[in-house]
Amino acid sequence: MCDYSLHHVASTPAKVGDKLVSASFAGSSTRGFCSAEQPNVAVCVMPGTELAFERNIECHRAMGFLPRRRIPARVARFRQVNLDQPYAHHDALELPGGEIVLVTNLCEGQKATVLQLPANAHHEHARDHTHDHARPAAEPIHRAHPSAPIIAP
Repeated sequence: MCDYSLHHVASTPAKVGDKLVSASFAGSSTRGFCSAEQPNVAVCVMPGTELAFERNIECHRAMGFLPRRRIPARVARFRQVNLDQPYAHHDALELPGGEIVLVTNLCEGQKATVLQLPANAHHEHARDHTHDHARPAAEPIHRAHPSAPIIAP
């Protein structure tokens, strides 16, 4: 999926083995993922997709003047949050400890590899191409720990 503010950006679906880079896109304040070969094309990641980062994940703090936050995690599962808020950021990463980090808060230039797509990815991809107006139902977020924080922009 691509966050609501990236709908005007050219996009392509993520595939297993894709090398992604966290990036900003022209005309949008939202960060997302692109491939190194096509920095102006957003790579849309389905909920449940597993990613492996080259280094520990880094994100910006809510207060812009504070230093970057380095999180000791290199794997994450893509999720969507705040689905009841149409103009909030939805794209997020769930870390192994259950913490949620919004994709838009990631520092630019982080490299990740798509390890695995969700089991229903092929079925939903076929359904989306059969009925252009149909959208897959949003997957609810399941946290590893009920009190895991959601880091807001």
